[in-house]
Amino acid sequence: MKKITVLVVDDSAFMRRMLQDMINSDPDIEVVAVARNGEAALKKTLELKPHVITLDVELYEENGLDVLTKIMAQCPTPTLMVSFATQKGADVTLEAVRRGAVDFIAKPSGQISLDIEVVKEELIEKIKRCREMDLRINGNLADNKHEERKRQADDDTKRRDPLRKIICIGASTGGPKALYEVITRFPKDLQAPVLVVQHMPSKFTKSLAERLNETSLCNVSEAVQGEIIQNGHVYIAPGGYHMTIKEDGKYLRIDLIDTPPLHGVKPAFDLLLQSLCPLNHDQFIIAILTGMGKDGAEGTKQLKKRTSCYTIAESRETAVVFGMPKMLIETVEVDEVLPIYRVASSIINQVY
Repeated sequence: MKKITVLVVDDSAFMRRMLQDMINSDPDIEVVAVARNGEAALKKTLELKPHVITLDVELYEENGLDVLTKIMAQCPTPTLMVSFATQKGADVTLEAVRRGAVDFIAKPSGQISLDIEVVKEELIEKIKRCREMDLRINGNLADNKHEERKRQADDDTKRRDPLRKIICIGASTGGPKALYEVITRFPKDLQAPVLVVQHMPSKFTKSLAERLNETSLCNVSEAVQGEIIQNGHVYIAPGGYHMTIKEDGKYLRIDLIDTPPLHGVKPAFDLLLQSLCPLNHDQFIIAILTGMGKDGAEGTKQLKKRTSCYTIAESRETAVVFGMPKMLIETVEVDEVLPIYRVASSIINQVY
């Protein structure tokens, strides 16, 4: 089998060597070149046409965003952003995802010996998933987005108040871009709260919420312990905590719990869904988007046994990684399997 070829772009010689060693430890992947700046990165991309690029967010001579923009314009290549888990790094990384990067990984922390194996496993898995994707898909996601979003907002604000419903969305690899596609299409007065679990570190979920809030008609925020969930508001589970829901009289409140990771992730979508099982609602609308692993499938199964659930899985056509949607399809009877650009309208139809 032909090896997956990778170009590593980082201005630190130490980090280039570390990433190269981690990547080359897998027999199916090979680093064919390294670059220390944007000029070299673009030149080697055009010459070698690697299957995947790992790109440092904060290059010394030229920032990673500008380099990414040039690469996507001249030689579109699946790209993983590499960033330190700082607030600045999170902000820039999510802007890179908006500009075309597939996903990101956090650089090993100062205590490298403790987390290098975790980073290596994630890096290798994401490189393999990047190789499977088709970048042509991403160019079609936002077609007519503004026009459709405005039409949906005009139509949906005229509808009657619905029965009590809760929307739950789970995503992992490739999720930030998918969430932009879905959440920015919701009307301002959406008659349901939206609970989102995206597998990301803490500072990244805060940045994700802020960016979604800037571009969405609904209010979007990182979930806060004890707050009451309300219609028309999107709550992003904070990285490093599991987001669950507790009933408090006539209110439903966010309950953030600091228990061990589930399926290797924290937050976990399964734990959110399981916390909803005791609630008496007319319907839960569950959408599982792109991502590796099985998070959300078991929780959906448990919730469907107890109450009415409408389930949506993102289709292979647009999912960067079809793992989580595929597992949902194999675990429960899914109501719809849809490309990402049709998920929002399906959710809205169920709300009203």
